[in-house]
This record gives sequence, C-alpha cells and structure tokens, in this order.
Amino acid sequence: MDRITVMRSFVQVGEEGSFSRAARRLGLSGSLVSRHVAELERQLDIRLVNRTARAVTLTAAGRRYYDFADRMLHDLDAEDAALRGMRERAEGPLAVICPKWIGNLDLGEAIADFAVDHPKIHVRFEVGGMSDRAFDFLDQGYDVAFHTRDLRDSTMLIRKLADIDYVLCASPEYLAGRPPLTEPAQLADHDCLVHLNDPIWHLHGNGREVHSKVLTAVYSSNSYLTLRKAAVRGRGLALMPIRTVAADLDAGLLERALPDHRGPARSLYAVHSPGAHTLRRVRVFLDYITTWFTRNPMTAT
Repeated sequence: MDRITVMRSFVQVGEEGSFSRAARRLGLSGSLVSRHVAELERQLDIRLVNRTARAVTLTAAGRRYYDFADRMLHDLDAEDAALRGMRERAEGPLAVICPKWIGNLDLGEAIADFAVDHPKIHVRFEVGGMSDRAFDFLDQGYDVAFHTRDLRDSTMLIRKLADIDYVLCASPEYLAGRPPLTEPAQLADHDCLVHLNDPIWHLHGNGREVHSKVLTAVYSSNSYLTLRKAAVRGRGLALMPIRTVAADLDAGLLERALPDHRGPARSLYAVHSPGAHTLRRVRVFLDYITTWFTRNPMTAT
C-alpha cells in the first residue's frame, strides 16, 4: 500500500479523532481509512491509535508520528505547489478579515510584510466586524478569515498558524499596594481588567486547570490595547496575550502575577474555502504567514 496515502489517512484520523469523519474529509470509506492506519501500524510495528467505540485517540508514539507525518505532508504539498506554480504567478485580489485585537498586533505586521514581498497580490485586510458564525466570511466576499478559537467544518480548510500564550500581569504599583497574590482563589479580592469576550479566566498551574469567573471587573473593553493601558496605569490585574505586553514586562512597567500559572491554551487559525479559483493565492499567502509566525512566535520566551 502506498506510504503517502496511508500517512494522509493517519494524519486525517489524528485531526478528526474519528475514522468516519476522516473518511468524509478524504472522500474515502471508513473501512478503507481504518485499513490504512492498520497498515501503517504494521509497517512501523507499533500501535499509533487507541480505538474505542466512542473515539479514536493517538498513542504517545502516534502523536510523535503524527507531528512528523503532518510536517512531511505539508512540505510535500508545498513543494508540489511550488513546482506547479512555476508556470503561473500568484497575483490578483486577496480579501482577509480577522478579529480586531490580533489584527492590530502580530497578524497586522505579518500581512504588511506579505503585501511588500508579494506586490502582485493586492491585499484587502479588514479588522473587526466578524460574524459570530465562523464561516460567514465567504458570503461577505473574503478569501481568508482568522480565528482564535477551535473550529471544525467539513466544507472549509483550516490551518493552525501559531500558539498564543497569555500572562496574568499588573503594574508593580498595583501589586505593591495589595496583599500577596499566591493562588487563583485570591483573584476575587483584586480589581480586574477584563476583555468582554473573556469573562471567565482559565489558568493552568500545579497540574490543574482553574476556571475563575471575574467578580470585580473594574475596567472592561473589547480591546486588549486599551486593557494594556489601564494595566500599566495601575488600575488592576489583566490576563493578556504575551506579545501585547512583552515590552512592558521587559521594561518593568508590568509584572507577572501568579507566575506558576499560565493563561488559556489558544491558537491562531486561518480558514478558507477549498475552491480551486483561489487556491494558488491563498496557499502562497498562508505559507508566508505560517513561516512569519515560526520566526515570530506569540509565545513566552
């Protein structure tokens, strides 16, 4: 059996957590996808997935091989596309939309660099104004939409671009004027600066996850940029994307609170249609943005 074919089936199963859903994405039968994975396990002489009546999960070896296979298939597809693209140039209009906070920061930087390096692609980039329905962007005339929440849709192509680290922080003046903050339960005694989309703070530390509903939101906004300004001025604690406040942390304008706890596990995703009429432009764009975030991660250093 062709190794690349069985690897594609395995990677899709790893993404979907289901043979049947993977089969639908690949246009194959569930039994054939199951045989592909079994054949790959036979070739490698190791179990890659745990099969139960309700779900299919990757073993530790399966997770390792998934990362390798996904990377290899991506590189293979990218090289194939690059060779095919020698006969055509990526050019024309490309419409992109994303949430305001990420568009005003890292993603805006990445897309500006792309526009400079690919002048034949005319980018229309809009921030904010996104529908609550994740896939309405196509009806609104956009080619690509960026999201920071997990998405699944059998008719869309979804690519993870980067991980986003969050940090709980406040000004030194604020922290000095309050009792020491040593555990998440004490957040109820503090003034908090809250993003309107995050009324519950999710913190991970000491081997457990804590969901803390903010009781005292003394300042709230739909913009992390304005929350940062309030935090620097000493108004309270804020749970912020690390890249939003990295310079303030380095300069001592802000300090980490609860340093043994990290913020929510979030990622940046790009969503686009599999339509062939935009495939070349979109692929070039997403490959560029993926590489940009590899060089400029949104994670703690």
